[in-house]
Amino acid sequence: MTFYSSLVLFHICMAVIGIISGGVSTIVRKGSGLHRAAGDIFVVSMISMASAGAFIAAFLKPNIGNVMGGLLTVYLVSTGWMAGRRRERTTGTFDIIASLGILALACAEFTFGFQAATSPTGLKAGYPAFLYFIFGSLAMLFSIADGRMIIRGGVAGAKRIVRHVWRMSVAFLFALLSFYPSRAHLFSQAINDSHLLYIPHILVFGSMIFWIARLLGRRKGVRNERYQAERAPRGILVPVAHDSTV
Repeated sequence: MTFYSSLVLFHICMAVIGIISGGVSTIVRKGSGLHRAAGDIFVVSMISMASAGAFIAAFLKPNIGNVMGGLLTVYLVSTGWMAGRRRERTTGTFDIIASLGILALACAEFTFGFQAATSPTGLKAGYPAFLYFIFGSLAMLFSIADGRMIIRGGVAGAKRIVRHVWRMSVAFLFALLSFYPSRAHLFSQAINDSHLLYIPHILVFGSMIFWIARLLGRRKGVRNERYQAERAPRGILVPVAHDSTV
């Protein structure tokens, strides 16, 4: 087996493990031991999968889109994992490197987008300009969010968990999209026409929206209770809920 074939096989195996562990992490109770274990497996497998894919696309079978997608996935998984693991209101060298890395990726995406837009075919490496601009804009928003977090000295409470949830969920969606519809040719016409293989995508996206809304709603409720406690007359006790996580 050649080096290329071995790396492709490794990439596929890591993708399968990532999808399975991501599914388990999504289904089980948040904050449980199983959730953390599945999440750790998801992180390792996704970073391995994305890194292998980016390496293949950069050096063995050139594909600019896959390089950018792999690097973006590594960024999302690593920063999402860090948000869930580190202490509140703390930042470090990792955050600065991640912010600069995603900024560089955004600049590269915009550069390729302009090259595609000004080319005779309207393409760059087979991709239209609007795709580069879409992912470049996303990367720029990530960089801005990281910069704000660093300036503020980190995130805490619901904001920290929201950062963890949506970054992990988006990375999971990338993995699902790399499986289907990217590999739609592996399935029969009947399965493709049924659109059943989009159900996991919908469930992951719906789960992400649900938890973000729940966390932000809980944070708003805590702020309202604290405001009422501050406004209450002296001698009257008003219970204040703690800004807890899931």
